[in-house]
Amino acid sequence: MPATLQEILLAPDTKPSVQSDCYTLIQQEVSELSGISGTAVKVAYKTVTTFAAGHVQVMIESLLPRMVEQLEPFWTDFGTAGGADFGDYLSKRGGEVADALLVVTDERAESSERPTLIRAYRSVRGGAAKHIQAALPRVGDLVLKYTG
Repeated sequence: MPATLQEILLAPDTKPSVQSDCYTLIQQEVSELSGISGTAVKVAYKTVTTFAAGHVQVMIESLLPRMVEQLEPFWTDFGTAGGADFGDYLSKRGGEVADALLVVTDERAESSERPTLIRAYRSVRGGAAKHIQAALPRVGDLVLKYTG
C-alpha cells in the first residue's frame, strides 16, 4: 500500500527538511508580493519576525502536521486521478485548497494569546486565500520533491 502524505512528509528523517523548505517557500512568497495586499502581508510578516524572533519556524513546526492532514485528501485524489503535476492539480482546486489550509491557521489564531500576532494575522486574513492560491504550484513542487 502506498504511503500517505503524512507518513512521507512527517517521517522523522524527512520532517526537518520539509520544515526548512516550507520556511524558504514562505520567505520567497512574501518577498515576491506586491501591491496593497502584498505590502500588508510584508508588514504583518515583519511584525511577527520583529516581535517574536523564530516564531515563523516554530509555527511551521507546529502547523505542518495539520497542514499535511488538510492536503492528504487532495493528494489521495491526485494519486487516484493519475496526475503528474501536483502543483497544477492544487491550482485547479485553488479555492478549495486555500480554504482547507486556512482552517489550520484560523484555528491557531483563535487559540493564540499574543495580541500583536493576532492583529497581524487578522490584518492579512482577508486576502490570504489569494496568496495561498498563488503559492500552490510551489507547494506542489515541494510535496513532489519528497514523494516523487
